[in-house]
Formats: sequence, structure tokens, C-alpha cells
Amino acid sequence: MKRLLKAAIRGVRQELAAGESGWVSTTTAQSIPTAGYLSIAGKTVSADAALTVSAVWDCVKVTSQVASSLPLKLFERTGPNARREVNHDIASIVSYAPNSVQTNVEFWDGMVAHLTMRGNAVAERQFLGRNLVGLKPLPGIMPYLDQYGQIVYEYYDRGKREQLPAEKVFHLRSFDPGTGIGLSAIKYGANSIGAALAADETAGSVFANQMMSSGFLTSEQTLDADQREQLKVMLDAYVGSRKAGKTMVLEGGLGFNPVQMNPEDAQLLETRQFQVEDVCRWFGVPPIVIGHAGRGQTMWGTGVEAIMLSWLTLGINPLLTRIEARMNRDIVPPEKRGKWFFKFNREAMLQMDSQSKGEFLSKMGQSGTMTANERRAKLDLPPHADPAADSLLAQTALAPIGDLGKGNGQ
Repeated sequence: MKRLLKAAIRGVRQELAAGESGWVSTTTAQSIPTAGYLSIAGKTVSADAALTVSAVWDCVKVTSQVASSLPLKLFERTGPNARREVNHDIASIVSYAPNSVQTNVEFWDGMVAHLTMRGNAVAERQFLGRNLVGLKPLPGIMPYLDQYGQIVYEYYDRGKREQLPAEKVFHLRSFDPGTGIGLSAIKYGANSIGAALAADETAGSVFANQMMSSGFLTSEQTLDADQREQLKVMLDAYVGSRKAGKTMVLEGGLGFNPVQMNPEDAQLLETRQFQVEDVCRWFGVPPIVIGHAGRGQTMWGTGVEAIMLSWLTLGINPLLTRIEARMNRDIVPPEKRGKWFFKFNREAMLQMDSQSKGEFLSKMGQSGTMTANERRAKLDLPPHADPAADSLLAQTALAPIGDLGKGNGQ
């Protein structure tokens, strides 16, 4: 009897915790099975529904695209502050072709998108013997904790529930309270996203009804049930943006008193502007990055540049560091851990105008920091064949008088 009871409890817990659409009660949002989370605005928020909000779409898109477009390489430590690039099969898998279908950009685009929205991104580590041969994304898996505190990875295969062993899983997770499962922005931001969905629906409904929120029909007599039904049918013929401009004829002493909304109220401008900023907070993206400028703010200038650098530093860099740490733990072979490491090229995120770039490269050359070929690589130019282009140079402003002329055959 106890065994049956434990099995029943385990099954209920698995059903309750299985995925983003399971029953997970919170103080701010309730979840609905297979549908998402019910917000206080009355809208059900799932990943698909959230992406219909332009602010959510753009926050997820720009974060995913920035991370997935960065060069990713495998290195080996050769000494203090020294490294060399490693050409190994696992480097080819994560940097070029994770599986037989996707490119590296497509793979990381999807993984970062799920990580951003759901707090977790799962891929199957495919092995041939002991060798890693591929990474297959599993977007349908939402990990959860069983009654023993172990992370469970479940999926459905031809209608049958299966479990994937933890050693075959590559699991990226956002910040979490120590459970090993990342927190979902969709779940905890359900009220903010649900309010945005409700505002979009309200604005659309207002425009669909010719921007007329309500009106009053007045009559000196009381209408019976049949007359009310006839009146409803007649009014339906004049509702909708495509029917705007039609002339209504009222009979029997009926009068119509409209309540009109001005365009600013109809579009809910104040509310929708606030919701863009509120959604951006959940995803850690400055509104200016997705094209939303605050009052008195322009889309260009040093202030915007500082905001972009702040986002790359406080938003994108921690995300990349989190991914690197997980790859170093789960992708690098056990015998090479601590020696090999994956690294995103963060320099690819930083772009300057031509004048700033020219000044920067000039200083790097004159200070002996970069060779000519390294500077040409920054400009996406081919290297010089002259061996001197691979030498570090330094500008000498002052030198002893006795050294003048040395090196020139004198």
C-alpha cells in the first residue's frame, strides 16, 4: 500500500512540475496545464503567446542573435596568460556543425532563446563510443526536480514518456535559487507580459469597433424582447472598421448618444509605453536596444553608446560566461578539464566608427601591442606577405645621442 501511495505521489509531482505548462502555484500568477500561466490581467501567458508581444520578441531576438553570432573557439592553456587554439572534434561540433541539420548560429540562436525565455535550454549529447559526435536540441524538455531532489529530463517519444539520463544532457540554465533549474522569465513575468497582451487586445478591439468604446441608445418607450433582438441585429450591421461611414437610421423615437475616444486614449499610449519598459526589465535588455526611446532621448549619441556598452557588460557578458562554464564542464573531455576551455570572442560585439577605430588601431601599433597583420585582421583585410608585418613595433620619441644613427649602417 505504501509503495502504491509513493508511486501515486511521485506521479502527481511529476505532472505538477513537468514543464513550463505544469501546475506551479505562485503568489503572482497561476499556471494552467498545457496552456501557460494565468496572469492577473486574465490573459494566459505561454512562450508562444509571449512572443506575440513585440517587446518580448525583440528582447529574445537581439539577445539570441548577439550571442549566437560571436566566434566561439576551444583553447588550451600553455602558460600564464598564454593559450593556443585547439583543433578538436568537439570544437567543430560547437563552433560549426552541432548536428546534421543546424549550423552553429542556428543551434545557439535556439538555445539562447529558450534560456532567455524559459530559464533552461536542453540538448542531447550524442556519443559514438566515448566520443561526442553531436548536440541535438530538445526544446520540448523542461527539467524538474523529483522527490529526491534529482533533476529529471522527460520527453515523449511516440506517445510514450521516456527519461533521458543526466550524463547525456547538455543543460544550460539561467540564475536559480540553488536547485539546478533556471527560473523562467515567462513564468515570473506572466503578469507584466499578460498586461501587455491585454493592452494589445484592447487597442485592437477599439480600432475594430471604429474607435468607439460605447454609446447610449435612448427611447421614450420600453422595448420588448423581440424588439431588442431586432435592434441588436440592426446595430451589428454598423459595427467594425470596414463599415465606418455608413448612415444609421433610427426609428420609433430612438436616439443615439456616442461616447468617443481620442486617438491617444484609443491606442493606450501611456500604458503600452510603460509595458515595453516593464517587459525589458524581465529580459535585462535596455529599451533603446529594441528601438524604444524614452521621452527626451534620441536613438543616437554618446549616451546611447554608453547604454549599449552597459548592456554588453551587464547582460550579454554574464550570459556568455554562464554558457562557457557549462561547456567547460559538460563538453570538454574529463581528462582535459582545467587545461582546455571554450571562449567567445567578445571583441566581435564592440564596433566603432571609422575615426575611433583608426585612432585605436594606430595606438595599438605604436605601443607595440598589435602587429600590422593583427590590425589588418581587425579590418577584415588579408595579411601582408612581408615578414615585418608580423613584428611588433614601438615608436621611440627620445633616445641617447650616442645611439643616434645606430641600425642604419653608420
